[in-house]
Amino acid sequence: MIEVDVAVLGGGPGGYPAAIRAAQLGLSVAVIEQGRLGGTCLNVGCIPTKAWVQSAHALKDAHTAFAQLGITVRDAALDFAQVQANKQSIVERSVGGVTGLLKANGITVVEGRGRFTDANTIAVDGGETVRFASAVIATGSRPARPPVEGIDGPRCVDSTGLLAVDAVPGRLVVLGGGVIGVEFASIFNHFGSEVTIVEMLDHLVPAEDADAVKELERAFKKQGIAMHLGARATHVEDGADGVTLHFTDANGADLQVQGDLVLVATGRRANVEDLGLEAAGVTAEPQRIPTDAARRTNVGHIFAVGDVAGYWQLAHTAFREGEVAAENIAGHPAEVTGAVPRCIYTDPEVAAVGLTEAQAVERFGAENVRVGRFPFSAVARAAMFADRTGFVKTIHETSLDELVGVVVVGINATEIVNAGVIALDSEARVDTVGDSIAAHPTLAEAFKEAALMGLGRPLHMPPPKKPAPAAS
Repeated sequence: MIEVDVAVLGGGPGGYPAAIRAAQLGLSVAVIEQGRLGGTCLNVGCIPTKAWVQSAHALKDAHTAFAQLGITVRDAALDFAQVQANKQSIVERSVGGVTGLLKANGITVVEGRGRFTDANTIAVDGGETVRFASAVIATGSRPARPPVEGIDGPRCVDSTGLLAVDAVPGRLVVLGGGVIGVEFASIFNHFGSEVTIVEMLDHLVPAEDADAVKELERAFKKQGIAMHLGARATHVEDGADGVTLHFTDANGADLQVQGDLVLVATGRRANVEDLGLEAAGVTAEPQRIPTDAARRTNVGHIFAVGDVAGYWQLAHTAFREGEVAAENIAGHPAEVTGAVPRCIYTDPEVAAVGLTEAQAVERFGAENVRVGRFPFSAVARAAMFADRTGFVKTIHETSLDELVGVVVVGINATEIVNAGVIALDSEARVDTVGDSIAAHPTLAEAFKEAALMGLGRPLHMPPPKKPAPAAS
């Protein structure tokens, strides 16, 4: 039996930071993991997916941007075997890095599936039992499948299955227009697949700012990605020539689309089952383990972080939640606070932090909200990348002129948005951003310029037109 101060159930983006921070604070720690360290993110989630994104963007640039930049690339073609090899090498390096970090911090790793047998014990299938004073549950989530007839057929895959394919499908049907769905749709469109998205709601990524959604849908349409929005899947048929997804469109018509694969991208479910939570006295719901801002469950010495806690399904929030749980276990009160960036690695990229424009209007009233929007078409650095798609948008309330939201669409949007995170966390005024000195020429200049637009004093755009007088 292993006896430690802290047992961490799960070695993904919530678990391993919790373990490392607890060890840094002088506690003995064991991590129990039934699969590979790194969890979904490192193995079959954000890391391999974004490796594919980079390959897709490189192929697109070879076919489009390079010629504009004066670079001739003859016979640029996709070597999918090398794409997969590159992806896997990045995954292996990342997993190896986590393994090394745990070892360097003196953390014991116990391989096997763990289940609580009481409030201070975790039994491990095939491994030693772990006794603990405190525990962190970081068991993550898994792909969910809707109750659609035929959805479990051999040609219907989730994101994990799609990442493992050995050839690019000629036709890919994506069921679900959320973050996972649109990212894979963008990737495979550049890889050469004929891509069709079927989404139940009226827009792609509907939780994002309406201007960003509009820009993404426009770009997808231009790139030849077919979209059926407001459509509900009814059943799936597997046939000799492929797989057919039947659906009812927004007008109530019964339609179908055929593909070589259907990607089922309809969300994820928290892994709360078969953990022995009842034996530990931990209250759980079907989609999460309820916690407070410190990520403490109803059992005072047991915490839950990451996807299983149900706040966000983001690796970067899981990192922070793990740290906060460890701080509290070590007797240093802390809570999960701060602005959370939302990043979508499509072409164009979409990133945001804080409130959308609609949310700001709902909170403060339309008369108290100002928006500044600056297009990348007016940014010299974007022209140098041969990609002037998109914009930066600032949203502020007018009583204090405090910045409450930032939206970025376009190249490197997921990098630029981090400046917005710091601005929101520091409660920056919009004029602080507008009066800042932005490096030139950079894409990030658009953040400053958007703030100036919101202030009504643009430097690199014509002044806004005065509103026409009301008719008498």
